[in-house]
Amino acid sequence: MRQKHLYAKALLIASVCLGSACSSSERAQVNDLNPTQEVLTLADSAFQDAAAQYKVLMARLPEDKLPKTFHEERDYLETSDTEWWTSGFYPGTLLYLFEETGDQVLYEEAMRVLTLLEKEQYNTSTHDLGFMMYDSYGNANRINPSPEYKQVLLNSARSLATRFNPAVGAIRSWDSKPEDFIVIIDNMMNLDLLFWATKETGDSTYYDIAVTHANTTMQNHFRPDNSTYHVINYNPTTGEVQEKKTAQGAADESAWARGQAWGLYGFIDTYRETKDEKYLQQAQRIAEFMLNHENMPEDKIPYWDFHAPGIPDALRDASAAAITASALLELSQYVDQAKGQEYFNTAETIIKNLSSDEYKAAPGTNGGFILKRGVGHMPAGTEVDVPLTYGDYYYIEALKRYKELAG
Repeated sequence: MRQKHLYAKALLIASVCLGSACSSSERAQVNDLNPTQEVLTLADSAFQDAAAQYKVLMARLPEDKLPKTFHEERDYLETSDTEWWTSGFYPGTLLYLFEETGDQVLYEEAMRVLTLLEKEQYNTSTHDLGFMMYDSYGNANRINPSPEYKQVLLNSARSLATRFNPAVGAIRSWDSKPEDFIVIIDNMMNLDLLFWATKETGDSTYYDIAVTHANTTMQNHFRPDNSTYHVINYNPTTGEVQEKKTAQGAADESAWARGQAWGLYGFIDTYRETKDEKYLQQAQRIAEFMLNHENMPEDKIPYWDFHAPGIPDALRDASAAAITASALLELSQYVDQAKGQEYFNTAETIIKNLSSDEYKAAPGTNGGFILKRGVGHMPAGTEVDVPLTYGDYYYIEALKRYKELAG
């Protein structure tokens, strides 16, 4: 997702593909927005700070593990194996930072981690291969294209495609009981890998799976107010919806903030790759729900759930904010000038606030992570008010996109 495209101010997000792998010729500029020198300067400083932070993180990281979060009270770096869904964000962030700083140490660390991840190209037990492989190998291939990277990505797309059920019209997210077929809104973020595979091979199978999944999600995941359920449980034989619920939100009918951000980002991606206006309209509906919600704070850093207990004292989720900022920057290029400027300005507000001392870690602290105050899984009591590797990834991507839109 996104990492792979630079957008040039004059070329409409052609390169906005950012986290995928599009070339700057694949887009056409629509809006000439108004970036500020303040935020451009802030971005350059943030890239340098982030590079230094990731060297701190590198020094703490076991050779065979990937970072998830840091628990300051225990001075404990929590890590994962390569099969965990967040495994691609660390090398993806390193590659983004290498592009912005030219620091070869970061590039070499990313290359080292890619060798650990390589085996996941054959992993058919997860729907998260877009996160895992496209944000890592996809970025690597964008920066330095190679047949080896391409093959890893194609194998990853094949593995992801095995999880598609034609009767349901969706890719299975979580393996569970045979009578259940679980799909979560997060899965919209993994479709980029499939779109890329069709562009590379000419095989429309991947594209068709991605579009079918997006259509099924649009039909069943969203409420009349354009908020999204986190989890839909389908009958795997008939495709009938059996349950609509949450796993990480405050309640089944609440609007989990990161879920809204995943949906926003995912439908923008789908519009980019299909140019079908219905996906752009869906993305805008999600954006309007979020940005106009009575519980969206003025600083645009959302509470972990739009209906979280205890608002206004509920925890914020910096990761949801970072994803939203990056998504809005791309969305700003696909709508009319006035609305585009509104989305751009909101993204700018989020970036400025995430870059404040409230959310951005002081040098040498936070275990080497960049952002503080993420909320991973509040109902389970895990990763609560801590840094999150994906929060860092989308924050750096948002800064990168902002800079690229400035031309």
